[in-house]
Amino acid sequence: MLKPFALFGMLAGGGIAESPAHSAAPCCDVVELRQYTLHPARREAFIPFFEREFIETQEAVGNTVIGQFRDLDNSDRFTWLRGFPDMPARAVSLQAFYGGDVWKHHRDQANAFFIDTDNVLLLRAVRPQSAFDLATLKRAPTGATADCPGLLVATVYTFAEPVDARFVEFFENKLRPFVSANGINLRSYYTSETRPNNFPRLPVREKDHVFVWFALYKDAADYAHHFARMEGQAEWQQTIAPELRHRARSIDVLRLAPTPRSRPHG
Repeated sequence: MLKPFALFGMLAGGGIAESPAHSAAPCCDVVELRQYTLHPARREAFIPFFEREFIETQEAVGNTVIGQFRDLDNSDRFTWLRGFPDMPARAVSLQAFYGGDVWKHHRDQANAFFIDTDNVLLLRAVRPQSAFDLATLKRAPTGATADCPGLLVATVYTFAEPVDARFVEFFENKLRPFVSANGINLRSYYTSETRPNNFPRLPVREKDHVFVWFALYKDAADYAHHFARMEGQAEWQQTIAPELRHRARSIDVLRLAPTPRSRPHG
């Protein structure tokens, strides 16, 4: 469940062995934030299936699986992040995967898990340095069952109009320093990709105008502690929260717990 006016995100570190493919930094100028609604009580069966069949096979054709997660506020939602170096590369690599033998072989089994797969935000990094950096992050090997530690929190601001330079300036000059001063591990931030969806076979929320930032915490309690601490400060109450309420139509938070083969993001 998305929660209004909660603000952050974070994850604990810790590396695990993986194949060295796709470890360049920064990862991805273009990112899909994909939220799938599964049939009731099917998420725990879908996770090992996804991690066995759809990580290395996607990366072999140029997609980057940044991470995959349980949504702590919706037991039937599976969220994952997929990245690309740019929009032309996205079209090529998605065609290679969804037009290839792996997807054709597993498509029916995968689709049987889903109620909805169209809740997708197509994002682009605000600046090259605001993209995900995966250079030192190691993914667990195939067959791993122990969950990756930490919590990734995505804060999603939705606007009536495209995100403008004034909001980016507010975020970079006011909100980001405030978050960092409160010990929050902000990892990346993105805005809506305004170019048309160049792989229309997979729908995205093209009419939504968003700004999303990702941060890492040790766990849900750590996130709650940091948020309560921020909420209690005068700068938050008098300056930042009123500005966010004025600018954003809605503010939602995704609390995302990484699955066994998610990158640790720390």
